[in-house]
Amino acid sequence: MASDAHQASGLQGVASDLDFALIWPDSENLFQSIMSSDSPDQWQIPLGSLPIPPVVQDVSGMNFGSPNSFDDRASSIGTIPSGGSHQAVRDVSDMVTSSSSSVTAAIKATSITSVFLDECLHMFFVRFIPTFPILHRATFVFRDCTHPLLLNAMALGSLYLGPKDSVAKWQSLITHRGPYDACNGVQLLLTALLGQIYGALSKSRAIRTTSQVFRPLGFFWARHCGMLDSEPFSIEDVPFPNTPSSEKDRKWRTWAAREIQQRALLAYYILDGLVAQMSGDGASTRHVANPLTLPSSEAAFDANTADEWLTHMRSQKAEQPSFRLIFRSLFPPTSSFRALDYQLSAFSLRVILEGLQSLVSDSDECDLAAVGVPGRSDVRRALAQVHETITMSIHLSAPERLEVLLRWHTICLDTMINSTVLCRHVCTRYDIPQQVSGGSRTLRPGFDMLNWVNTEDARRALLHAIAIQDIIEQLPRGRAHVIHMPSSLFAAATVYVVFALAGIANIHLPRTVVWQDALLSHADLNLGCESGFRPSTGSETSRFVTEGRTDSPPGVAAVRNLLYEMNSMQKLFRCLISQWGIAHDMEEIVNQWIILCH
Repeated sequence: MASDAHQASGLQGVASDLDFALIWPDSENLFQSIMSSDSPDQWQIPLGSLPIPPVVQDVSGMNFGSPNSFDDRASSIGTIPSGGSHQAVRDVSDMVTSSSSSVTAAIKATSITSVFLDECLHMFFVRFIPTFPILHRATFVFRDCTHPLLLNAMALGSLYLGPKDSVAKWQSLITHRGPYDACNGVQLLLTALLGQIYGALSKSRAIRTTSQVFRPLGFFWARHCGMLDSEPFSIEDVPFPNTPSSEKDRKWRTWAAREIQQRALLAYYILDGLVAQMSGDGASTRHVANPLTLPSSEAAFDANTADEWLTHMRSQKAEQPSFRLIFRSLFPPTSSFRALDYQLSAFSLRVILEGLQSLVSDSDECDLAAVGVPGRSDVRRALAQVHETITMSIHLSAPERLEVLLRWHTICLDTMINSTVLCRHVCTRYDIPQQVSGGSRTLRPGFDMLNWVNTEDARRALLHAIAIQDIIEQLPRGRAHVIHMPSSLFAAATVYVVFALAGIANIHLPRTVVWQDALLSHADLNLGCESGFRPSTGSETSRFVTEGRTDSPPGVAAVRNLLYEMNSMQKLFRCLISQWGIAHDMEEIVNQWIILCH
């Protein structure tokens, strides 16, 4: 690949993040292949334009779990520096929507270079994939991939480099099958997944709407192509150490293809739950019926050679449980608050959390669940089990634990109050235009925000909102890219503004927090605790929730001024804008809320 001053200027400020020994050697050939495509109008594209400055990673110390104390916060997310980079795509045509709601466009790509492509794909693997491990870097080969998949990966990678314009090209090649794929359509699903992520978090409202409309298609394609029926890679097919290298390599690549297929589907479950919560609509599939088994260990997936992979696979259990079985174990006949008896990766925990979120979204605004769906109390007790699992999972890295807990707190908050509907209540009440919280959910009839802030659920929601802010401030910048971060921060800001508008700006918090007390009410616990958790009687957290007070004397208790914290949140949104364009609209709403509170 080329290495010149042009590249150096494009990577200014991010050189410390790049491992130049790993930058792709075949970029020029791939560039020529993409640029020589015969028919430019073959691409179906979700269009988008995001102003993205580069990111400088700041690896700093952090806590390993939910903040048990609300004192002594240390933020490691500062202002993400801006800087110049290559212009990826210069002119993008307007989106043309046909009667079938497909999106097509033509593109001028005169400013794409092999250097830029190389940088984008590299940043996709070193920045995005660590937070969303669905592609296998060690066996990734350009020529085995469709152009749309590569271009969507490039589009996401470009978000970490800084072009003012970035675009994903999309081509529906449902019949494409890679050399090691178990069935057709795997790359189509990956293409849809990456495009959906790009679209769901885009600055463009039209693209976000398009992403929501097309969200169910991934599951349709997966069923159509038979992906849910594909046999997983059998542990019996793992080669022996003395197997010839060529055979070990073939088995490794076959396993990687099966693993990618499985992870792409699981990632679609994750995205489906997130978009459902952000849009205010329900999930597009039944998450708790997910028949897929747990993916292989992250150590096996991260292995760079067949021999390294083999070492990790030899220590893996022969039988992996399905997610359907795991969900069943979260809703036992008698309540249990023990950690799940499975070794769950951060990726698997996120699939489970989105399954629980889908159950929350199946309840209406009066907390009445649909027939056959667990009620809020059941879901809260399941969330308590998941929290035990997260805190006891010693194999999770510190950033992974924080990222999973960030989503856990957001879903817990939504079991107290639907944050999407709450945002609409605030904006409707004060005539503030907003395009973030949409969907079919109507405002709760007779809901009084001023009365709500004096309820136990409101104080529980506030504790989770504060934890969300604290976790985001703890995450190092290099890990500040998980796709659920903008919506989590916005949910927290929504709770803050309701308290502030009710005249409750200064909050005296419990100095230490027992998170099960911040989640479970007496009604939740009275339904049965024969085995497992017992409520901590008289804890400071319980008294804060039930009475709105703390035992700590003035000067010792943790105190938060919500107006000040909303200003801090606004700065965090400005940082997130550089990666996820939807944060732009969120920041504008928070700014209006801040003005309203003064």
